[in-house]
Amino acid sequence: MKKMYLLHIALFALFVQLLGQPTPPPSHKPLNDTTSAKPVVAITHHSIVIAGKTVNYTATAGTLILNNEKGEPIASFGFVAYTKDGVSDLSKRPVLFGYNGGPGSSSLWLHMGALGPRRVVVNDLAAPTPPPYKVEDNQNSILDVTDIVMIDPIGTGFSHAIGKAQNKDFWGVDQDLRSISNFIKEYITENDRWNSPKYLLGESYGTMRSAGVVNYLQERLGIAVNGVILVSSVLDLRQLTFGPGDDISYVMYLPTYAATAYFHHKLPNQPANLPAFLEEVTNYAKGAYTTVLMLGDKIDAATKNAVAEKLAAYTGLSKDYLLKANLRVTEPQFTQELLRDQHLTVGRLDSRFTGINQNLLAENARFDPQSTAITPAYTATFLNYLYNELKVNKTMYYHISAYNAEGFKWDWQRKGGLWGEGVYPPSTAPDLANAMSKNPNLKVLVFNGYYDLATPFYGTEYTMDHLGLEPAIQKNISMKYFDAGHMMYVHPASLVTFKKDIADFINSTNP
Repeated sequence: MKKMYLLHIALFALFVQLLGQPTPPPSHKPLNDTTSAKPVVAITHHSIVIAGKTVNYTATAGTLILNNEKGEPIASFGFVAYTKDGVSDLSKRPVLFGYNGGPGSSSLWLHMGALGPRRVVVNDLAAPTPPPYKVEDNQNSILDVTDIVMIDPIGTGFSHAIGKAQNKDFWGVDQDLRSISNFIKEYITENDRWNSPKYLLGESYGTMRSAGVVNYLQERLGIAVNGVILVSSVLDLRQLTFGPGDDISYVMYLPTYAATAYFHHKLPNQPANLPAFLEEVTNYAKGAYTTVLMLGDKIDAATKNAVAEKLAAYTGLSKDYLLKANLRVTEPQFTQELLRDQHLTVGRLDSRFTGINQNLLAENARFDPQSTAITPAYTATFLNYLYNELKVNKTMYYHISAYNAEGFKWDWQRKGGLWGEGVYPPSTAPDLANAMSKNPNLKVLVFNGYYDLATPFYGTEYTMDHLGLEPAIQKNISMKYFDAGHMMYVHPASLVTFKKDIADFINSTNP
């Protein structure tokens, strides 16, 4: 019991760090305010030129009321929707539902970084900059190929419990995927989108959410989805925990350690080709490295020494450090150690970023330079955009995250569906496998950042290779890789590819 409690605490801390956002100021009114039982929306009209063509669109920002099976209101769900004007046949116009992760994050990152028609301008790899910040038309928005609905889970954005419900009723793996699924059902009902092609796009924990939501929609609500887009994916949290006596995390992270060392020129022999180098490291991770770790305390000194030398060549860490670590280096240890001699820490969300290491004696990194670099710009520009361009009433308080909410605590255990009772750490990989097997037309597009130390790309490969799918169904999964990190869209060249890959995916799966 104590071990499970400690693991729970470690996981919670891990995802707080993954979210990488500052604590927002206190709310103007309680999150469980029960007076907002009616939807409140602001509707504005705009146009944008994408790929040389003008798209006239309507932006709808506000709330939608979610009822339970008895017809009782239980949640006021916040969202921002962008719909193309002049569409006479909605069955031919796709609709995409997008969200970030955390859990406990609002959707502003994908909204202002990649998907929406307006985006914040940030300088890739630059340190934090003071205001004023710049917002521009997003020439790489996917609004030219699909309508977009950005969803804020309960406790974030404008979303909160109402009536007899409480926010905590929605804070958990199963609770969250159920509420998001029911929001989607309510949205497509109110907006006549039942016959539209439908897509899910989640980032980080949002990918774990998507794997559960696509199955819930299909199994419980009778809603088929055309495609799922997983951005910086993690479906099995065991891969990220570095749990005592469990070596899987060390194997999953090794290729990303190698990519990071490559980027910062810390390798003894710099390879000429990154993808070829990472293929070599991945093969070593799944082969010899896994075999050696399985020996545990039975490893002999000569073998341990040889593996330390190999790991030093791949990670840029010293052989002495690796031996002291017993060949097992956690992510916070790696981000602190790699550039310690330069008094720098590397980023977790994007290990291309660096920041000042304020404690050279610390074992673990204390902050994420990537998150620190972009958070002020994203926060300021989105709130300014929301209240001034989208005309949302300024008395409506937007919660950037749920982490300052009273009583916020995530229930990590799966309680139903395919898993039965009390499964922990959780996984929604079986949910995705079930949905794909029962709907052979369901396609999945997976985006991976080479420099993502939050959700390492080999962990995603491992998950996708262990879904237990028939070969014909396995072919429905497409993997894409970017020379960037967790939020690959902050890298200008990757943003262009990000949009193109999504557009091609939607066009190829939309009959």
